Amino acid sequence: MNKIAVVGAGISGLSMANYLEKHTIDYHIYERRRKEDLAGHGFLIPHEGMDYLSQIIDRSQLLENGSFLKKYIQYSHTGKILAEKELDHVFAISRHSLINLLTQNISPEKISYEETVTPCDKEKGRLKKSDGTYIDADIAIISDGSKSRIRRDLFKDEKMRQVRENEVVNIIHNKEIADSIENDFMKFHHEEGGLTFGILKLSHDTILWYSQFDNEKYNIGEYTTEDLRSYMLEIFTEWDPLVTSILNKSTYENIHLWCVYELENLNPFYKDNIVFIGDAAHPLIPFTSQGVTSALKDSAALTKHLVNEKITTEAFSKYEAERKPEVEIHIHNGRTLLNQFLLPLNQQSPNILPISYK
Repeated sequence: MNKIAVVGAGISGLSMANYLEKHTIDYHIYERRRKEDLAGHGFLIPHEGMDYLSQIIDRSQLLENGSFLKKYIQYSHTGKILAEKELDHVFAISRHSLINLLTQNISPEKISYEETVTPCDKEKGRLKKSDGTYIDADIAIISDGSKSRIRRDLFKDEKMRQVRENEVVNIIHNKEIADSIENDFMKFHHEEGGLTFGILKLSHDTILWYSQFDNEKYNIGEYTTEDLRSYMLEIFTEWDPLVTSILNKSTYENIHLWCVYELENLNPFYKDNIVFIGDAAHPLIPFTSQGVTSALKDSAALTKHLVNEKITTEAFSKYEAERKPEVEIHIHNGRTLLNQFLLPLNQQSPNILPISYK
């Protein structure tokens, strides 16, 4: 097997590296951010994603760092229960914990941080580092996120648009609050639509919380950390006491403001010797809760075809053919869930689970 360059050390890139490790395939990861640059947010991972994750991380380690959620409970913003639904082994884990677990199997010598990689203008299919030197690799696997610079460079006519939703995500360490709630996925909705507050218990003392905003109703643009804290407390003043308590007792140093983007139409998943995985191949609206699972399935499928096929383009083609139909289902489901979110509660379809299934 030829040497592989993996661009991006997020969930997609590290998942890919772990699958390559299983097959003793040579690779190196290039990440533009600092190693310590870990924003305080996390993920929901459905049952299928956990099956894939368990192939590369010991399941007992996963359980030490996150928790399975029993049911999804939908509330009005004042705390009235609107719907309940049992969950089938849906797992909650912080990004920081998952990144650490995925990194533990990778030798430090195989990851270069603070290294920006770009395509070479003169030589098709080659990548270069920020100092202008070429990367020595026969295959490049790109996992540099939903706003991938390399994807934009290769597919210059692509159309990227901002979704009508922004998301604020944070983690609070507070045993008293954690003790007061069950291991459930709790989500509070404003009656007028376009504003939610979600709560996920990660452990005995850690809670992940997030808020989704209709960005046409709520101006949540360039805020300092303190401004964002004040804004959140103002917007959620009259919400259920659990929501206001979490907001008041949180620290905001690692809060993450996420502006969501999507492609109007998917590009091909590869070009020449460059192939895309995860959000770099197919940005998913966060309502799907399928980002991690899709990244894991991309990594597993691509590794399988690279191992089984002698011709690289044939491996890429089979990977795309396997993954693209399912991804398109999640894109459709994500847009449907987004449209529901924007509606007043009395116009939303009942008992909608905020997870996309194929």
